[in-house]
Amino acid sequence: MSPEEKAAIINARAATALIRAMGMQAENFIRQQRGHTIAYAEDAFTKVIEEEGIHWNSIHGVLYD
Repeated sequence: MSPEEKAAIINARAATALIRAMGMQAENFIRQQRGHTIAYAEDAFTKVIEEEGIHWNSIHGVLYD
């Protein structure tokens, strides 16, 4: 896999994680405005990083495998 392909994979994963996290953040904001408890706590955001494979070990694996 070329360096460009590796970069594209990492960028796609990061973009997907950002979109998911922004949606979660928006949902939390809406719920707070309505006086409800938040739907997503910190652990849910951390889980997005794991699920999308953008933690260090995963990125390292893409770059150096």
